[in-house]
Amino acid sequence: MEDCDADYCTFGMPGSHIIIKPGPKASWSPVEAIAILRQFPFSSSLQRMSVVAQVAGEDHFHVYMKGAPEMLAKFCKSETVPKNFPQELRKYTIQGFRVIAFAHKGLKMKKLSEVENLAREKVESDLTFLGLLIMENRLKKESKPVLKELHEACIRTVMITGDNLQTAITVAKNSEMIPGGSQVILVEANEPEDFVPASVTWQLVENQENGPEKNETCVNIGNSSVPDGARGSCYHFAMSGKSYQVIFQHFNSLLPKILLNGTIFARMSPGQKSSLIEEFQKLNYYVGMCGDGANDCGALKMAHAGISLSEQEASVASPFTSKIANIACVPHLIREGRAALVSSFGVFKYLTMYGIIQLIGTSLLYWQLQLFGNYQYLMQDVAITLMVCLTMSSTHAYPKLAPYRPAGQLLSPPLLLSVFLNTCFTCIVQICAFLYVKKQPWYCEVYRYSECFLDNQSNFSMNMSLERNGTENTTLIPGSVLSFESTTLWPLTTINCITAAFIFSKGKPFRKPIYTNYIFSFLLISALGLTVFILFSDFQDIYRGMEFIPTLTSWRVSILVAALTQFCVAFLIEDFILQNRKLWLWIKKEFGFYSKSQYRHWQKTLAEDSTWPPTNRTDYSGDGENGFYINRGYESPEQIPKAKLELEGQTTEQHFWTRL
Repeated sequence: MEDCDADYCTFGMPGSHIIIKPGPKASWSPVEAIAILRQFPFSSSLQRMSVVAQVAGEDHFHVYMKGAPEMLAKFCKSETVPKNFPQELRKYTIQGFRVIAFAHKGLKMKKLSEVENLAREKVESDLTFLGLLIMENRLKKESKPVLKELHEACIRTVMITGDNLQTAITVAKNSEMIPGGSQVILVEANEPEDFVPASVTWQLVENQENGPEKNETCVNIGNSSVPDGARGSCYHFAMSGKSYQVIFQHFNSLLPKILLNGTIFARMSPGQKSSLIEEFQKLNYYVGMCGDGANDCGALKMAHAGISLSEQEASVASPFTSKIANIACVPHLIREGRAALVSSFGVFKYLTMYGIIQLIGTSLLYWQLQLFGNYQYLMQDVAITLMVCLTMSSTHAYPKLAPYRPAGQLLSPPLLLSVFLNTCFTCIVQICAFLYVKKQPWYCEVYRYSECFLDNQSNFSMNMSLERNGTENTTLIPGSVLSFESTTLWPLTTINCITAAFIFSKGKPFRKPIYTNYIFSFLLISALGLTVFILFSDFQDIYRGMEFIPTLTSWRVSILVAALTQFCVAFLIEDFILQNRKLWLWIKKEFGFYSKSQYRHWQKTLAEDSTWPPTNRTDYSGDGENGFYINRGYESPEQIPKAKLELEGQTTEQHFWTRL
């Protein structure tokens, strides 16, 4: 079929409406053309749409409606709806098919003006049920592996859809969003009516084999319950948007318990999707939403990370838009986000330690009125730190998702302890080197005892601190720069900056190994090689430019050994203690530190509740503190106990009682 701008007069139709006629490749059609005179658009809350149309050559009008089968059947004449309608609908939905129902009726009016003034309620009434359209929306090949990857990474997956609830359950099982062997509990809630309070019914869904390769899902209404071994995380709640709304309004204190194991939410309107995302966030979940339609815009905007699978309306509301129309982008975004977070914290730690390292070295020199030379600072600031910071965060994300997330706060204990311990190691090494160099037999305070330095300069292989002119006069480089202390501390601080960058660039489990960042690795090796070269070189120009004093080779070896020892200790502490997740979990357990997240609290509470989850029972809302419901239509004030009347006057939180 195609829209056309044909000659409206040819078909005897008005020219201001859309005309649909068979396409050029159609071999035969029962009608020549159809004019769409009026449209009542689809709405998620109404779950239906309808049009008023006129067939070419006819003088009367037709109404056609399509929508959710259970909704459309309410607008049809009861005698036109087959008696086995629920069974037929169930037959297809349990196989995962998407089902749309159709209905029709003829309008007796002859004038177009009358049609244009019709109300929607008048048009959508007394329809004749036509039948069901069965569509197979096959699971994409990428979906199942992605859901498995997320499950292995301990990331919950929840289905929020506008489709039929039974279809959603079947798709969830086929995709292994609900693992095999897990129990599914159907939650159905009803609004209060007359003297009957709002109720919520829990029904256990079971699998039954019908043939060698056919699985049928049915609702068990017997006395079965979830076995003790299956209690915990081996059950999943499934509900419709209508039930969610009733629970939200009348059973609000029950909602967190359901959301903790709620996996399937079907027939959800856009507003309900946004509300559900918000309720998950109240439980301190970090929520990501993946959608492709205009109905998902609100939820995409509400989630912490919204991903649009299309470039249409949803891409406007979501912060991320995928170039591929499947959920393979979800783990990719999580991996990249975690890698970016770890890289940011690594750069933060490095810059913090870089400042502390220079502070300690400069403070020791200032103590006796000395300082590093300009080229010494320039080497550390430009050749090392600047290059490292520009490339340190270029390491790609690790291809496999870790079953836990990295620290999400700068003031977390591992991060603060890492900076503190590295600061302690730096203090120990630099102070020891600063004091130990003073005890060497060849040491002298150059800035005070220039004569002593001049008399002993012949003991060194070269003297870079003096320049002799033709008259044998001597010129001394400023003593505040030229000293044995600065010559000793500069290699230590420089190597410490390089090793700190290596230590804070940890790879697995959130980033690839450091050697995969080729530019960063090359810069680190180059900086380390250049520093060692300057330390052991005996070139006059280098010593004059860097403002060093030549020292014995054995002392230079001692400096290098001290720097490498500090690196080994810091690396082992960082890798085997500070990054040891099992150790931190043990420490938290021993000292009684537990997560303050609401969902963790509810998990612990429900794990200790032997009556949860409920199965095959109905709960009713009530306002009595002791959990009873008072039906005023059947009890007079004289019949109600005094204790009950006192409880009625109190404004309390919503409670429940159970009728088995």
